Amino acid sequence: APRRCGRLRAARKGRRPMKLAVVKLGGSTAFGTHLHEWIDALAAARLAITIVPGGGPFADQVRKAQKPIGFSDSAAHAMAILAMDQFGHALADLSARFVPARTCAEIAEASAAGRIPVWLPSAMTLGNRAIPESWDITSDSLAAWLAGRLGGEALLLVKETANFSAEDDLDSLARRGVVDACLSAMLPAGIDFHLAGPEDAATARALLAAGKLPGVRIGTPVLARNAG
Repeated sequence: APRRCGRLRAARKGRRPMKLAVVKLGGSTAFGTHLHEWIDALAAARLAITIVPGGGPFADQVRKAQKPIGFSDSAAHAMAILAMDQFGHALADLSARFVPARTCAEIAEASAAGRIPVWLPSAMTLGNRAIPESWDITSDSLAAWLAGRLGGEALLLVKETANFSAEDDLDSLARRGVVDACLSAMLPAGIDFHLAGPEDAATARALLAAGKLPGVRIGTPVLARNAG
């Protein structure tokens, strides 16, 4: 398995001993009514968070174009990751505290400076053999993979759906399409996994400012493992 990002872990042991969380802001929020509410909430976080963008409308265009053009799932995978980069650039532009980050070192540097890194995943994931080139891998699984690389303690997926509850687990969520099919395999063992939906946006700022995560905690299967 690839080694973790030592510089970020060292920074956490220094002057900013905060809980480390990866927060995936779903691409479905791009045109949702709560996007700017979530941006404001995340910018107020008193957690060491790294934001992972979904693919949003940019990935939707990849899906739409694949059949008529006829490119492979491997090409579509690369294009969808670049779509996440595009949404990431958009998100990073919406708060003065946010800053784009492509690598472990850039994430560590931003966090140490009190900024909130918005991960642009292409540099770390394109061509990476640990990541299947398939539509079964979405920003859900990539956020889980990044949490493993960073030594994260929590993963929060912000969705534009309320079709989940604390009674769910990863398997039931995957069966209903709330999370992608590979999340269970990619999620690091022992991590706190949370889901939040549109109804959580109103209380998210106060919770994040208090060092807590919004949404509900989801139980994870015993077989959830760190895929590296």
